[in-house]
Parts: sequence; structure tokens; C-alpha cells
Amino acid sequence: MRTANPAVKAFERRTETYYNRPMTLMGAVHKSFLLLFILVIAAGAAWYYSSTGSSSAGFIAIGGIGGLITALIASFIPKSAPITAPLYAVLEGMAVGGISYYYASQYGGIVMQAILLTISVFAVMLVIYRTGIIKVTNKFRVAVFSATLGIMLLYLVSFVLQLFGIGVPFLHGSSSLSIIISFVIVGVAALNLVLDFDLIERASRTGQPKYMEWYAGFALLVTLVWLYLEILRLLSKLANRN
Repeated sequence: MRTANPAVKAFERRTETYYNRPMTLMGAVHKSFLLLFILVIAAGAAWYYSSTGSSSAGFIAIGGIGGLITALIASFIPKSAPITAPLYAVLEGMAVGGISYYYASQYGGIVMQAILLTISVFAVMLVIYRTGIIKVTNKFRVAVFSATLGIMLLYLVSFVLQLFGIGVPFLHGSSSLSIIISFVIVGVAALNLVLDFDLIERASRTGQPKYMEWYAGFALLVTLVWLYLEILRLLSKLANRN
């Protein structure tokens, strides 16, 4: 009987040791910043190549579809997060870069405004969470999750209707109702940040496996991307009203 390759056995031992180690709060924070850095670099590259003549639609399509598939894998298989989370950051960064370039070409200065507002909302929600102004109870989790699920279903219905040439002006237009809906969606996205902060804190406190550092960072990045894109869309609606 052949003996397993010593290098393979050593790799398996290191992998098993890594997955069995408990995650830490600082580990999750570091992974979150690393994923955000990867996304920013990928977005910057997509923006640059879009500005030199490449189609931003290509970056949006490849990054959006690839990011969605990778996000689904990470969500259903958290153990894959050390691989899928960085891959998601790259793919979603491509989509964000392409989308940002498109909006920047239509509305001057809108991207920087959206970035600053996203950072501001993140900081405010972190302070609110750390000071205990919002208590993360089971009822709060269910309420935010239900609202988020409702928004996702709204997106899905809107996408299907648009495939058949049916417009959804209350979601994509610049009417007062559409702007109010965007404000609500931004609010729900902001509340999801609180759930992400709670996930990181609870997982580190209960000694979850090391891969959860990547998973927690991935969850936070998903919310930040969603928040940024919704703020970007809200600003564009407001600009169209002027």
C-alpha cells in the first residue's frame, strides 16, 4: 500500500489546524479591511480600463454575475470563505468600478459623494451599535432580515418585468415615491451593518472556527457594496429632479 505524500499530509494537517483554531475579533477586522482593499483595487482597475475605451458594461456583467455566484457559494458553504471571499471582492470590485464609471460619466462628482456618504453611514452605525443605542435582539434580526428579503424579492420582480419590457418607475424613476423607496432601502442596508457588527462580535466571543473571520468580512463587504450602490442610485435620482 502506497504511503501518502508527506507534503500532502503536512498540508492537510496545516489546513485542519487552521480550521480548528478559533476566530478573533481583530482577525475579522483585518480580513474585512483586506477584502475592502481588494475590492477597491479591482474597482479602480475596472474604472481605469473603462476610461481607456473598454466597455464598462463588460466589467459590470462579468463582475456582477461572477460575484453573485461566488456570494451564493460563500453563503451556503461558509467554510469556503477563505477562497470565495477574496474572489468575491475581485469580481464585485469589477462590477462596482464599471457601475461607478457609468454614473460618473452621467453625473459629475456623484461617485465621491456616494463614497463619503457610505463611509459616514458606516461610522454612524458603528457608533450606534457600540453605544448600544440599537439593541440586536432576535426580533430586530427577524425584522431586518424580513425587510431585506422583501427588498430582494422586489429587485427580482423588477428584473423579470424588465425582461418583458415592463418598466418599474416607482423603483427606477425619479418620482417622489421612487426617492422615498430609495431612502427606505438605504435605511435597511444601514441596519444590515448592525447585524454584521453583531455577527463579528458574537462569532469571535463564542470561539467560532477561524474561517469565520473571512465569512464575517465577506458579509460586511456585501452590505457595504449594497449600501454604496443604493446611495449612488439615490443621488442620481435626486440629481434628475434638479
